[in-house]
Amino acid sequence: MPQYVGRFAPSPSGPLHFGSLVTALASYIQAKSQKGRWLLRIEDIDPPREVKGASDNILTCLEAHHLLWDGEVVYQSARTDFYQEKLHWLMEHGHTYHCECTRVQLSSLPNGNLCDCAKSIVSAQNSAIKFKHLEPILTFQDTLLGTQKFDKSASPAQFSLKRKDGLYAYQLAVVVDDIQQGITEVARGADLLDATMFQLALFKAFQASPPSYMHFPVVVNQEGKKLSKQNHAKAIDIKLASNNLCDALRFLGMNVPNSYQLDRPQNVITWAIEHWDLRQVTAKTARIDNRIGELDSI
Repeated sequence: MPQYVGRFAPSPSGPLHFGSLVTALASYIQAKSQKGRWLLRIEDIDPPREVKGASDNILTCLEAHHLLWDGEVVYQSARTDFYQEKLHWLMEHGHTYHCECTRVQLSSLPNGNLCDCAKSIVSAQNSAIKFKHLEPILTFQDTLLGTQKFDKSASPAQFSLKRKDGLYAYQLAVVVDDIQQGITEVARGADLLDATMFQLALFKAFQASPPSYMHFPVVVNQEGKKLSKQNHAKAIDIKLASNNLCDALRFLGMNVPNSYQLDRPQNVITWAIEHWDLRQVTAKTARIDNRIGELDSI
């Protein structure tokens, strides 16, 4: 069997919060329990959303929690030529179309329907490049959650590969990177569960074998909303790294003992790898019903 290769891929739109730590820790422990590699990718392809210094802050936070990545950090901002090459390949093989529709126009379409731009010739100027999502993959096996099914009639057919503003879209970049880096399993939060449908379609278009997927529970605030940088989730205090790690493991469902031996981050990590058992991990988060296509600006 090939060596396990996992990854953590935060966007530098702010410092890591507790929800980010849960995902980073779970993906790290999953990789290391399989004697695999854990790669770090900074998804910095959306400059308007980036916060100055956030990338360095993320690295410092991970190091403080002894979540040490293998190899060099990959920055998506340095890979735009590679994304263009792969986008050109999709265009040559008939997997794309130019779209001038506004967000309002797209939102009025029945789910599962392509806009008229996909059926006509549209100027490349001031248009997005979208994927012809004609044969969606509607089921896949999640390592933690089991069989996941998507309702075609409720699934948006529109998702961008390159935006009107010229920026490469999340779905394209993440799949291209996962293929190039040889990722064998994507372990991430359940808020990205619906995005799997689009990413599997791209893997198929690229004629590449997809990784397996595992979606961990999402941390929510008192209002039931996902912790995020957008809703001003509190940054992690790296001075409390050991406590943070223990809290994250308990959130995941692990029975972490109160022990003086867990007063250092590296000791918590060692204990977690030795005791990691997916049967203990609580699948708390159901599939979030939203339109992942809206992650990409028109």
